[in-house]
Amino acid sequence: MSEICKNWSTWLKKTRFSYMNELQMQQTLNWLMAIRDEVLALADIKDGQKVADFGCGSGLLAFGVLEKFEDRVELIFSDKFQDCLDECEKILSQTNIKNNVQFLKTDISDIKLSSNYLDRAMTRSVLVHVKEKQPVFDELYRVLKFGGYYCAFEPIISENTRYYELLDKNQITDYDDFMKAEKEFMENPSDSLVNFNAQSLDENMTKAGFSDVLVNVQAVKSNYVPSKEGILNWFIAPPAPEKKTMKERFLEYFDEKKVDNFILEVQEALSDKEISVSSNTALIKAVK
Repeated sequence: MSEICKNWSTWLKKTRFSYMNELQMQQTLNWLMAIRDEVLALADIKDGQKVADFGCGSGLLAFGVLEKFEDRVELIFSDKFQDCLDECEKILSQTNIKNNVQFLKTDISDIKLSSNYLDRAMTRSVLVHVKEKQPVFDELYRVLKFGGYYCAFEPIISENTRYYELLDKNQITDYDDFMKAEKEFMENPSDSLVNFNAQSLDENMTKAGFSDVLVNVQAVKSNYVPSKEGILNWFIAPPAPEKKTMKERFLEYFDEKKVDNFILEVQEALSDKEISVSSNTALIKAVK
């Protein structure tokens, strides 16, 4: 493991993954690094190019670029949150790389860069946080040079396994009502987490002007045995900053007593039993 990768993974373990046990940490890190490697392979970055990681967060993609190229590319860490940029800068300060790195605070829907500036633009799990997708692709197209690539990884949450698909109708009071509610909020056009799929992404990029658009959706199936505590976390842990929990989403349809009873019935039905779930993700590449 390189010095850069070691510093990045150590920071994650001490901060964002601090609640996990060592095995969970390592599995998550391995998954993230696999994502990083796939996006960077699509990007096919060359020495001397200008590269940006938009919505960089903890810097997964950007630090992957530095690990391979060090200062042989011009790299931009970009995020709309200053604390993310500060953390990335702190990690970078522990390496020997001092040149050809910038930190840009900007919204991906209004990028503070000149047109035709970048050779490569990359994102990872950014579109799920943006309600209006088209302006993002319009901006990415604008800041790329002709022949430049946009490459990304994005979860397609709208196509993931739903709760009602894991449950038997006889196990849940008012099963049909809860199924209807879940279908509605998992297809809400105003919710950035679920208001897109592979087809809409392809259409957005084509409309922006991109060619050779690739949206490769992969369904990752996994079997595991959830605990009661784990199932409770499905409902009370927010899926992203400033996003409603699943419990809060159901509370828009039912009173709290009914929702709490639903959670208890889900725990009773599924805890300590093996379940099979599908999580859908997309690898994306488009050329200006």
